[in-house]
Amino acid sequence: MEEKLYKGKKNGMLVLILTILLYAAAIGGIVFAAIELEKEFSVLMTVIMVIAIVWVAIIGWIPLCGLKVLRPQEALVLTLFGKYIGTLKGDGFYWVNPFCSSVNPAAKTRLSQSGDVRTTVSVVPNQITVSPEDLSKKISLKLMTLSNSRQKINDCLGNPIEIAIAVTWRIVDTAKAVFNVDNYKEYLSLQCDSALRDIVRIYPYDVAQNVDTTGDGVADEGSLRGSSEVVASRIRDEIQKRVSEAGIEIAEARITYLAYATEIAAVMLQRQQASAIIDARKMIVDGAVGMVEMALARLNENNVVELDEERKAAMVSNLLVVLCGNHDAQPVVNSGSLY
Repeated sequence: MEEKLYKGKKNGMLVLILTILLYAAAIGGIVFAAIELEKEFSVLMTVIMVIAIVWVAIIGWIPLCGLKVLRPQEALVLTLFGKYIGTLKGDGFYWVNPFCSSVNPAAKTRLSQSGDVRTTVSVVPNQITVSPEDLSKKISLKLMTLSNSRQKINDCLGNPIEIAIAVTWRIVDTAKAVFNVDNYKEYLSLQCDSALRDIVRIYPYDVAQNVDTTGDGVADEGSLRGSSEVVASRIRDEIQKRVSEAGIEIAEARITYLAYATEIAAVMLQRQQASAIIDARKMIVDGAVGMVEMALARLNENNVVELDEERKAAMVSNLLVVLCGNHDAQPVVNSGSLY
C-alpha cells in the first residue's frame, strides 16, 4: 500500500457559504409557498414547498459532511465505500466527497508520549472521558517522543539490568501506517521493546573481557554504560528496520535510564568499589616502588651512605610501609648504633 495525495481543493469556505445561502433560500421558499397556498392552491407552490422541506430536512446537511479543517502537520486518510482514495495533507479548509470517511485505527490509543496524553476527567467518579479533539481521525505528522516504561533485561553476562529508552518518531507514509498494521502506535511500542531486548543482550553493563559486541569475532571494550551513543544508534537502526513497513521514521533513540536491577545492585556496587580500590592500590604501589628506586639511586650516586643488601632491604621495607600506608607514619628515632 503506497500513499497517494487526495486531489482536493480548499473550497471549504465556498461550499459552506453556498450551503447557508441554499438553506436560507429553502426556508424563504417554505414561508413564501405557505403564504401563497393560504390564498390559493397551486401545484407550483406545492412543489416548491416540498422541494424546500426535503432540502432542509434531508439533503441540506449532506454537503456539510464533506467540510474538513486541517492544521499544519496534520493529515486525513480518506476511504470511499471501503476503497482508499487518497490522503489529504496541508493546512486549510477543504471540501471533499461527503460520503468519504476518514480512517485512523490508533485515534483512541494513548501512549506515554508527547502530544498524546490529553484527557479530560468527567464529573462522574472513576470515569475518564476523552475530549472530542482526541477522538478526531486526523493523523499527526509531527515529531513525537515515545517513552516506554523500564524493562528488566539480562545483559550478555546474564546480569539483570533495568533500562528505558525514549524514541523520537513520526509518520512519513500515512497509507502504510493505517492499512499495513492494525494499530501503528501499539505496533511501534511493541517493536521498541523487542528491539531494545535484542540489542541489550549483546552488551555487558560494564567493560568485560572476551566479549565481542560488534560481531566481527574480536573482543572489544563495548558496554552499555561506556558506549551509550553506539548502543542508542544500534537500537534506532533496529527499530527502524522493524517499523518501516508501518510507514514510520525513527529520528532518534536515547537511553533515559540504566541501572542494575535492585536484587543485584548492592552486590555490583561493592564489586565496583573493590575494583576501584584495587586500581588505586596498584597506582600507589607503582608510585612507591618508583620513589624507593629513586631514593636508593640518589644515595648511591652521591655516596651519602653505603648500605649492604640487608640494610637496603630494611630501608625498602620501611619506605614501602610509609608510602603505601593508609595513615601518616609515626617516625621512631634510633639514637643508638645501627648494629
